[in-house]
Amino acid sequence: MLNKLFFLTAILLLSFSVASAKTFTVKLHQPSVVEGKELKPGNYKVQLSDSAITITNGKETVESTIKTEEGSERFASTSVRYTEDAGKMKIREIRVGGTSTKVVFN
Repeated sequence: MLNKLFFLTAILLLSFSVASAKTFTVKLHQPSVVEGKELKPGNYKVQLSDSAITITNGKETVESTIKTEEGSERFASTSVRYTEDAGKMKIREIRVGGTSTKVVFN
């Protein structure tokens, strides 16, 4: 009985952690820098948790700490905001289309 209760609790906790992670895609139109790593233009899968982001394209993966902010209005499409740093375009934030979520890079 105790094993069943432990197993059900583990399944429940796992489902909460999966539910809290958001996944979406973003298209980078230019070379973009995250955590010092330059990403080539293309489509990327983004997995978002409360304080971290993972950006993946094939075998290329980069992780970064972030904070999320909720705006007052939904964004019509996903967009990327940049800052220029030493001649390179560094991702500053991603606004997730269809939501009011803004991902701000630290």
